[in-house]
Amino acid sequence: MATSHFSNEDLKITKLFDLTKVTAVLTGGGTGIGLMIAQALQTAGAKVYIIGRREEALENVVKEYSTGPGQIIPLQGDVSKKDECIRLAKEVGEKEPKGITALINNAGIARDSNTSFSKNGQPDMKDAEAISKHLLRSEPENWAETFETNVTAQFFMSAAFIPLLAQGTANSAYTMSSSIVNISSISGLMKGSSNGQFAYASSKAAFIHLTRQLATTLKDAGIRVNQIAPGIFPSEMTTQESDDKQKSELSSKIGNPAGRGGADSDMASSILFLVSPAGLFYNNQLLHPDGGQILAVPAAM
Repeated sequence: MATSHFSNEDLKITKLFDLTKVTAVLTGGGTGIGLMIAQALQTAGAKVYIIGRREEALENVVKEYSTGPGQIIPLQGDVSKKDECIRLAKEVGEKEPKGITALINNAGIARDSNTSFSKNGQPDMKDAEAISKHLLRSEPENWAETFETNVTAQFFMSAAFIPLLAQGTANSAYTMSSSIVNISSISGLMKGSSNGQFAYASSKAAFIHLTRQLATTLKDAGIRVNQIAPGIFPSEMTTQESDDKQKSELSSKIGNPAGRGGADSDMASSILFLVSPAGLFYNNQLLHPDGGQILAVPAAM
C-alpha cells in the first residue's frame, strides 16, 4: 500500500490555504465579484494584478482595500480587444519573469436592457405575437458586444497568458500549481429565460463550454482550468449602482433556499479554495455558490 508523503503539518489551514506564493491576474477587478475576489486574494497574502477599463476605479480599489499582507496592483486595459490581451500579458511578464499562478477571467457585461423583464415587463407568454415583439427589441450589436466581452475576451486572455501560467507551474514546488479560474454564471446553466437576459445567459453558457475546452487543451501543459458559476451577488450589473467604495447592495430578498444574495465571504471561500494548495487536485470543475438557487428553479439543468 502506498504511503502518503504528507504529515499533519501539511493539513493545517495555514498551509492548505497559504497564498503568499500566489501571483494572480484578475480581470474586472474594480467592482462587484471582481472586487470581492481581489480583496480575498490580497487578504490571504497573494499579489494581485487587477485589470479594468476604468483606471480611476482600479486606483480606488488600491486606496480602499490594500490592507492585507498581499498586494493589489492596478493595470488599465480593455480585455475585449485581442491586442490589449497580448499587451497585458507582455506587461505582466516583464514584471513577473517567473510567471504567474492564477488567471481569473471575471470581466463581464450584460446588454439585455431591451428584453429584460425587470425593465420592460414580461410579455404574455401564451401570446406568440407578444413574445415575438418583445424578443425583437434586442439588437445584433447587443449580442455582439456581450459575446465580445463575455466569451471572446476570455479566450484571448487565456491564450495570451498560457506561457506565464506554465512558468508559474515550472517554478513551483507543486505539480499543476497554476490555474485559470473563469467566473461564469448560473444563468448559463439554467434553461429558463433568465429574466429576459437572453444574450447574457447565452454568452455565459458559451463561456462554460469554453472553460471545458480550455481544461482539456491545457491538461498536459501543467495548467488547471476550473470555473465558478455564481448565483445572485451584489454588483453594478445586478443593482445598476455602487457606492463610493465601489460596493453594491441587494435591496430585496432573493428567491433561493438561503433567502439572500451572495456575500463577500461566499465568493472568497470559492476562489481561495481553487487557487490555493487546497484545490490542487481540482481540474475541469464547476462550483456554483448560489444559495441553492438551482434547486429552487424547476427549469434548471
